[in-house]
Amino acid sequence: MSLTIQKPELNHAEAISEICSKGWLQTVKYLSNEDFKQDNIDYWYNIDKIQSDIKSGAYTHVAMIDSKVVGVIGGGMTGVNTSEIFVFYMNPDFRYQGIGKKLLQALTSEQVNQGAIEQWVSVQDRNPYGIPFYESRGFVPRNRKVVYTEGDDQLVSIRYWRSLKSFV
Repeated sequence: MSLTIQKPELNHAEAISEICSKGWLQTVKYLSNEDFKQDNIDYWYNIDKIQSDIKSGAYTHVAMIDSKVVGVIGGGMTGVNTSEIFVFYMNPDFRYQGIGKKLLQALTSEQVNQGAIEQWVSVQDRNPYGIPFYESRGFVPRNRKVVYTEGDDQLVSIRYWRSLKSFV
């Protein structure tokens, strides 16, 4: 089993779509509005959008085991010294093996080299994977954003922040 962290290629789009779609569904499994869930997948994780986002640099790294994509992260600079993690999902079969940590390190290193001194990420409330992962890496909750879906579902996003000064 050979792990590499690399830039995504267009031919990775299908695997990225599958990983992100499954990951997002796991984070919002408590929502009852199935149409809302599917609409989000159809918009964010369709092959054309992912390929466009790969070309624009929004997806920054994939984790490959042998020739299989097992994780993906994306982010960028949102201010002169501020960076953001836009997307980050792992194939569930490859969680808890240190791969996500390596993806985050690759993105963080890239963002620090671009001048970032702080990093932000939005995590869905009740996300049993994202919240402990980020908190164990120094992210602290700063605020919450509540969005209501059609119907009575409440989608709560927690904004997490961490300083990158120790990475410089």
